[in-house]
Amino acid sequence: MNEQEIDLLDELYFVQSYKDLKSALDWKDEDVQKHLFSLNQKEYIKMLINHDEEYDGIKDFDKIPWKDLYFLATKKGLMEHNGF
Repeated sequence: MNEQEIDLLDELYFVQSYKDLKSALDWKDEDVQKHLFSLNQKEYIKMLINHDEEYDGIKDFDKIPWKDLYFLATKKGLMEHNGF
């Protein structure tokens, strides 16, 4: 896991909107999206439509409605983040 992925997972212990996540990290959209996509592919995070419903249309990077989604670290992601 690289430094950016660690920083991103630091923010995802609780559900975060894209706007709040981007603001906390102060990264460009393309960097936030690239790392969110990578972490999702590794099953380290969930992409959510709202606080309860998972977003499942993850196949086409360019069609993901990034700014409308929420994000949360998975158990697998938290274990990797904490070195277990």
